[in-house]
Amino acid sequence: MAGKSRFTKLDAFTKTVEDARIRTTSGGIVTIVSLLVVLFLSWGEWRDYRKVVIHPELVVDKGRGERMEIHLNITFPKVPCELLTLDVMDVSGEQQHGVQHGVKKIRLRPQSEGGGEIDAKVLSLHAADESATHLDPSYCGPCYGAPAPYNAKKPGCCSTCEEVREAYAQASWAFGDGATMEQCQREHYTERLAEQRHEGCRIEGGLRVNKVIGNFHIAPGRSFSNGNMHVHDLAQWWSTPVPGGHSFSHIIHSLRFGPQLPDDLVRKLGGNGKNTLWTNHHLNPLDNTRQETDDPNYNFMYFVKIVPTSYLPLGWEKQAAQNKAHWEQDHSVGLGAYGYGSDGSMETHQYSVTSHKRSLTGGDDSKEGHGERLHSRGGIPGVFFSYDISPMKVVNREERAKSFLGFLAGLCAVVGGTLTVAAAVDRGLFEGTVRLKKLRSKDN
Repeated sequence: MAGKSRFTKLDAFTKTVEDARIRTTSGGIVTIVSLLVVLFLSWGEWRDYRKVVIHPELVVDKGRGERMEIHLNITFPKVPCELLTLDVMDVSGEQQHGVQHGVKKIRLRPQSEGGGEIDAKVLSLHAADESATHLDPSYCGPCYGAPAPYNAKKPGCCSTCEEVREAYAQASWAFGDGATMEQCQREHYTERLAEQRHEGCRIEGGLRVNKVIGNFHIAPGRSFSNGNMHVHDLAQWWSTPVPGGHSFSHIIHSLRFGPQLPDDLVRKLGGNGKNTLWTNHHLNPLDNTRQETDDPNYNFMYFVKIVPTSYLPLGWEKQAAQNKAHWEQDHSVGLGAYGYGSDGSMETHQYSVTSHKRSLTGGDDSKEGHGERLHSRGGIPGVFFSYDISPMKVVNREERAKSFLGFLAGLCAVVGGTLTVAAAVDRGLFEGTVRLKKLRSKDN
């Protein structure tokens, strides 16, 4: 027999000789069951280790000089495209002239004819059909007393009806229908406007704006500044020959600030019906909103509170450490691509909204059962969106549900705990069998 080591007394796992061991049928069954339990629980531990969860946190948004995209799709069934103007203004009230956009006006047939599409036109300065390329190169059209627009094709001249309208807007003059102006007569502007009186319009597309407090609105007539006031030329709006006049009934098919979440990310966030009380990041509150009115003197206002939101995929830390400019967005990318990171990360925005509507003639809301609500007189008819940026930012970070060390610890706990319980069960079965045999032997 080998000599005893000095560690023998420290052995916590004492052994029995083979002759003292007893193997039973119940012990074999318990062993098989315990192995199956160990395999099942170990598979569960592995699945938890491989699971990716999204951990939300709230931080202060420290970004500077950022921009954001506004994507909209709104239908106005009772206003022709020729009368609608889309304006974007920043926090100081000044119009943002250099806004990158890709917005289209889509002419719609009257509702009595089904409201189908007629044609679409991209909103842009100096479109090809407005460049007057068919005129004599030496032609210099008059501006009828107004200073020539700064963006005229030929400096000091108004070669097209559009340039005359722009000159009048910059001079804060009402334009009317242009029936007495040669440029508008040549382009049949008055006839084209009369032809579209019964049509509707859908405005869709996106625009990129500075990430500051501001508003954008859709109102009738060309807009211009009069002192410190932003006003619209409403002459054509009021002089409409349409029975009952135009109105700003509208349908907001979609309105979002930033890119739309992909379906796989929505499922990860719980958009498949689980935890939807707080995981509604993919929902836009104004989608499919419908407002109806027959009053041409009506104003709809939406007050939007925007919350910046980031989604960081698993492993984003490595690329962020390698590339210090990881968080800097490229402002030169095209519309619709802004906010996407090269590693799968995404910068977008959630928002909440409250709405208000009123008649520009004043009065109260007695017809709606709220006679206590009094409205002031005056204003501009249209649909206005005023947005504010939250100083807080929601960061949704993908993480492993369990670390590798946690997986090993869980695996050891599964194996050790299962075998300990199995040993106790086997001991109980063995003791019970022995006592049962003793009782039967006494009876005999």
